[in-house]
Amino acid sequence: MPKNSQAPGTNEQQSSSNPSPQPAVTSQRRMMIPGLAVCLATGLLCIFVSQFLNGLSALLLAIILGAVWRNVAPIPKVLNPGITIASKRLLRLGIVLLGLQLSLGTILGLGPGVLLVVVLSVGVTFALTLWIGGKMGIDLPQRLLIATGFSICGAAAVAATENVTRAKQDQVATAIGLVVLFGTLMIPAMPLLGALLGLDDRSTGMLIGASTHEVAQVVAAGGSVSAAALAVAVTVKLARVALLAPIIAGLGIYMRRKHSVEGGKNPPLVPLFVLGFIAAMLLRTTGVLPESALSIAQSAQTLLLAAAMFALGLGVHLRSIVKSGGQALLLGLLGTLIIVSVATVGTLLYPPA
Repeated sequence: MPKNSQAPGTNEQQSSSNPSPQPAVTSQRRMMIPGLAVCLATGLLCIFVSQFLNGLSALLLAIILGAVWRNVAPIPKVLNPGITIASKRLLRLGIVLLGLQLSLGTILGLGPGVLLVVVLSVGVTFALTLWIGGKMGIDLPQRLLIATGFSICGAAAVAATENVTRAKQDQVATAIGLVVLFGTLMIPAMPLLGALLGLDDRSTGMLIGASTHEVAQVVAAGGSVSAAALAVAVTVKLARVALLAPIIAGLGIYMRRKHSVEGGKNPPLVPLFVLGFIAAMLLRTTGVLPESALSIAQSAQTLLLAAAMFALGLGVHLRSIVKSGGQALLLGLLGTLIIVSVATVGTLLYPPA
């Protein structure tokens, strides 16, 4: 018998004991397709429908549709892998592209008084909401999610905070549900408050931008007043969004020092997508990108965030809010009252020029 007559069998046996990982990877990717397709298609649908619904943005509509589906009908399990990807990766990519809407020059152009109000709105709301939640006995991750979402930029901030706090999925869903609930109530309430205080359109826009939770909700509220109010509201709101990076970085440092999991991997100091957000903001500030590129990026960002908001809405289960015993709901109410109070006093003292 030839010396190497067993080689083919041996090689075949070795090959079978070390199968290529490629089929498994391909299978996982295929599993993501149905859920991703549903989220992206719903995002496109919301963008289309929002054009005919004055005051209702695509992002807000997507969250509402997701929450309605989650609470009235079962979600097919085949969609779960893609929904998970949409709620995390698409959201993070959308946040990175959101940085292209921020120019440091535009933000600094608000003036020192308005910028002070922005910083106080975020800082005071975050600190007091976190402190009050602690006195109420609410878990730290839940408090951080609510405090960040209500002080900065709603569901996107909640998702960013989840990355460094190791929050449970039901805690994330509760925070997002509260952002949707109270932020939606603020759409008619903040313009009404501005009218009651006798504020002009630009000051009303500042009040809306400094207090309202979601960017989409700010657009809806500001647009219901006037174009001038909308312009100021969005600029002030984006100034708040710019504070997402330092807040998340600070949380990353705090969680590493005080609350890292024993024997586990430490939370990231600064998530990669937050660095991408900063890089995009700096790129926009340079002015090298043409308007056509910025327009395409904004359309892509809207689609990605709408798809992600729908996916996040699918995780909003009303029972999870009820199970909190009303504590999270009360904290959300108090957080809203805090930021409205700070924004109101700040607008009266330092109205936009």
